[in-house]
Amino acid sequence: MPEPAWWYRAGMPIGAHVRAGGGLVPALERGAGVGADVVQIFTQSPRAWKPAQYAPEVLEAYRVAAAVHPSVTATYCHATYLINLATPDPELLEKSTACLRSNLVTAQGIGSDGLVLHIGSHRGSGFDRAVPQVAAALVDALDAVTSHGGDHGEEVCPILLENAAGAGDTVGRSFEELAQVIAAAGGDERLGICVDTQHLWASGVPFGTVEAADDVVVAIDATVGLPRLRCLHLNDSKVPFGANRDRHENLGEGTIGADGLAALLGHVALAGVPAILEVPGDGDGPRREDVLAARDVLDRGRALRGRA
Repeated sequence: MPEPAWWYRAGMPIGAHVRAGGGLVPALERGAGVGADVVQIFTQSPRAWKPAQYAPEVLEAYRVAAAVHPSVTATYCHATYLINLATPDPELLEKSTACLRSNLVTAQGIGSDGLVLHIGSHRGSGFDRAVPQVAAALVDALDAVTSHGGDHGEEVCPILLENAAGAGDTVGRSFEELAQVIAAAGGDERLGICVDTQHLWASGVPFGTVEAADDVVVAIDATVGLPRLRCLHLNDSKVPFGANRDRHENLGEGTIGADGLAALLGHVALAGVPAILEVPGDGDGPRREDVLAARDVLDRGRALRGRA
């Protein structure tokens, strides 16, 4: 994977998913406004197929603004929710692959540190059938962006596969499944993962004690490998442990709780991995108080592990 930025080694940055808008650059100020070190944005409407058409100068303007921003140190993108690379429907697969390419082109264009992707659902056709198809679609998108042009000479923006909450026939509900997808893609170095704490909880993986959190970190390293873990989605849960539903809640207001998140965040192996909030806030996404709550959880975790 590409060499992480300086903050990877310095400490855990706290990020927030924010609205980008047509000019993209306002996302940086929205992130700074809530006190985030990192921002995550959608490259287009998350629930529409039509790609956003950004002129090259808009992408370049974001790159320039991001490079000199005094407080927001990195940008991550999130791919459209409609994408389903595991589908048995050929037409949907074609649309999904094209949409992923488009999302990745934009992410690459703004110099994003990663494009987070929900792999999708095999809809009953079977995980084993879906894996080669998913892997081929991922490599196709990465190769397309590579050939699209490396105008700035940097590594291609990696695709970060997100663990699923476990509902229905979703692919990626365990680290083992994510590892199988990456292996089927030839271990492509342009693939990483994003671990969502709410999805982990909802899929029945405990991490609320030091011992359980240690087991999670060991499991990540034994399957996909810790170097592929490029960011976390830091969310509490509206639903109980093992509910297999994707329902985010503000930190400390859900069934995981601040103490339940602390042991994982405080693990030394995760030091420097950005933790990005996708919480509802008061209805418009993460607020300054949510970022402060995340930093408090991190401090609790460090103290719990004697790293305060």
